Amino acid sequence: MEYRTLGRSGLKVSVLTLGTMTFGGSGAFAKVGATGLDVARRQIDLCIDAGVNLFDTADIYSDGLSEEILGQALGDKRKNVLVTTKARFPTGDGPNDRGSSRHHLIAACEASLRRLGTDYVDLYQLHEWDGLTPLEETMAAMDTLVRDGKVRYVGISNFSGWQTMKTMNVCREGGFTRPISHQIHYTLQAREAEYELLPSAVDQGLGLMIWSPLAGGLLSGKHRRGHATPEGTRQLAQWTEPPIYDTEALFDLVEVIVSVAERNSITPAQVALAWLLTRDAVSTVVVGARTEAQLTDNLKAASVTLTPEDRAELERASQKPLPYPFWHQRDTASDRLGAADLALLRPFLS
Repeated sequence: MEYRTLGRSGLKVSVLTLGTMTFGGSGAFAKVGATGLDVARRQIDLCIDAGVNLFDTADIYSDGLSEEILGQALGDKRKNVLVTTKARFPTGDGPNDRGSSRHHLIAACEASLRRLGTDYVDLYQLHEWDGLTPLEETMAAMDTLVRDGKVRYVGISNFSGWQTMKTMNVCREGGFTRPISHQIHYTLQAREAEYELLPSAVDQGLGLMIWSPLAGGLLSGKHRRGHATPEGTRQLAQWTEPPIYDTEALFDLVEVIVSVAERNSITPAQVALAWLLTRDAVSTVVVGARTEAQLTDNLKAASVTLTPEDRAELERASQKPLPYPFWHQRDTASDRLGAADLALLRPFLS
């Protein structure tokens, strides 16, 4: 297992993280899985044996049940691993039971600590943007949690490029603890993050954590043109993330992924995961699984190395067109591009 620093910090994380959105199976999250305590313990043991040291959850997953199961399943192993959770979404019916206000974040963190059975979380993430709460209030609250010893590092998730930059500036001006990570959706099928999020991560020293790296299973090789939707999948349960706007383009891409997998005697899922680990600023890829077989297969991606020819083929099959102003910068500013610029433009310069 390879370990990378998480952004501009000294924290080393495994390139694969276990995501626990399938733990619990309560409410809407039953569509993605219903992993109980015994299976969770087995999955955690498999991950630790493979070298995984980071476990990801959120207070909204199965109304907190995911956190409870993760905490119980880790038990004494907690002291040897890293745990990250998130807050922002509704945790109750009251008007202040959501968002990124000081009131909600501090209460949500304390509730997460109780469910996890721990005194601190290693990384506490803002799960989504809150356009109503002043960022100064939000980041001051996160800073308080760090100073109180309840949180060791701060992260963001699902922010846009300008929201990311504004957050970093507020931390700089206010002297608040700065985020070290940004958890985003990014796959061979969904490469929009390359326009702003990868460059901003490179520029600001944020480690990218990738959620749903197989596009909700769509890149696993099970979903192919002319085949029925497999039983037990998120799509059959009408889980809507990520949205698919062009089904034919998706199927074309899957055929290329399958071809690369067959050529290398690996699985399509391993191809999709290994590709992500070659991208700028990516520190870790969050994998989850309904079954032990799926998890074992995903964990093998950490040892997969794609050839330059493999990567070029995947690039041709998945690359998105450059919008303005990026095509103009490619054509007129290629002699003055920095590392953040190249996170997007490098493939377009050859």
